[in-house]
Formats: sequence, structure tokens, C-alpha cells
Amino acid sequence: MKVTSNIIFTIDRLPKGYVFTYKDFIGEVNKKEAVIKALNRLVQSGKICKLSKGKFYKPETTDFGLLQPKQEQIVKDLLENDGKKIGYLTGYSIYNMLGLTTQVSNTIQIGKNELRSSIKRGIYKIAFIKQKNIITEENIPLLQILDSIRFIKKIPDSDLRTSCKRLKDIINQLFEKQIQTLVRLAFKYPPSTRALLGAILDETWKNEYTQSLRKSLNPITNYNYPNLNDVLSKSAEWNIR
Repeated sequence: MKVTSNIIFTIDRLPKGYVFTYKDFIGEVNKKEAVIKALNRLVQSGKICKLSKGKFYKPETTDFGLLQPKQEQIVKDLLENDGKKIGYLTGYSIYNMLGLTTQVSNTIQIGKNELRSSIKRGIYKIAFIKQKNIITEENIPLLQILDSIRFIKKIPDSDLRTSCKRLKDIINQLFEKQIQTLVRLAFKYPPSTRALLGAILDETWKNEYTQSLRKSLNPITNYNYPNLNDVLSKSAEWNIR
């Protein structure tokens, strides 16, 4: 009974939507089985909810029912390890945040240096995207922008022109140092991403930041992004057709 009371005491002090495992109860780790049984009893009583095997969360109730934890909570163990960034939310997970779509997906995409198979947690499918750049706290927002350019054709509930306009607005708000880093990070992305980034930068920044991108591209390769000539006035110079 002491194990259960200690767990309840700890849970009562957790914020709603916080995801945890039995390992979060440091003082009770040597009583692993008792902790797991206590947590399962608390699930049955409705005190906590089960997200997936071994993962639980403190629920938040609204007039519309129970809220799911925030995506960062659901996958936090996949984003950071011992204080070091090992992954970041990207793709479907951030299109809404960047204003590229109004849709919210049940697929959480994570950028990581090492690929792994998709997994399920609760109602969510968690998929992974290969990131060749080193992942740091500072460059994550820029990697999210580059990923959005890379997968611009896959942004749900949006068209190419609308997405491109929004990305142009986002990039136009960056500081000069961020633009320099954005261009440097882009060299580990496909040529089509570099071409579209270059055309966007030609609209918003001095071409000194686009020269290196242009030199990295094959001058006879065309990139299939139709109907962008009125959004990107120099798209033809980047072989965007």
C-alpha cells in the first residue's frame, strides 16, 4: 500500500498530460513489479491513462472528453537523451505549427540521424525521417523549414503555391545569421530542396546567399514544381518548371 500511496503522491504533483513510466518513480525502482501493478490499478480506476505498453499519462478532462498528451510528451524519449537532442518533430507534426496546414495528423514524424522502423503509441503512428545534419537545439527550427521545403508536395490540405508563399514569409522573418545557417544545412538535402530554397531566397534576401546553392546544382536538371512563376519570380533561373 505504501508503494501505491507514494505513486499517487507523485502523480498528484505532475502536470496534466505528462507522460511517465515506472522509471519516473525513482524511489520505487527496486520494487518494479509492485510499481507496475500499482500503475495498472490506477489505470483501471481512471486516475491515470495508458498511452502504450509501459507508458502512462495524467489525463486532462474537458467538456469534449479526455485530451491526448501533447506530441512532445508522447515522444519525448525519442527527442532527447541525457539532455542531448537526438531527434526533433518534423513533417506532419509541425506543418500546422508553421501555418502550412490546418490539419492535425495522427502520424508523428521525427527527424533523426539514424532511421528506425515506425512504432505505435496510443492512437499515434510514429514515423522517422533521416536527417544528415547534426541535430542541435539551435538548428531544429531551420531543419523543420528545410524539411517542409523538401516535402512541400506532401503537405496536406494545401497546394504548392500556398505552401510556397507561406514558406517565403517564414524565411523572410529569419535573421541574417539564421539564413547563413539555413543555406549551410541545405547542402545535405536533395538538389530539388536546394533549388526551391534558392528561388525563395532570391525573393527575400541578397543573392550572396544563393550563389553557393546555385553552384551546387546541375545546370541542366529541371525541378518539377509547376505554377510557381507568379510566386517566385526567378523560378525559371533555378530550372523550376
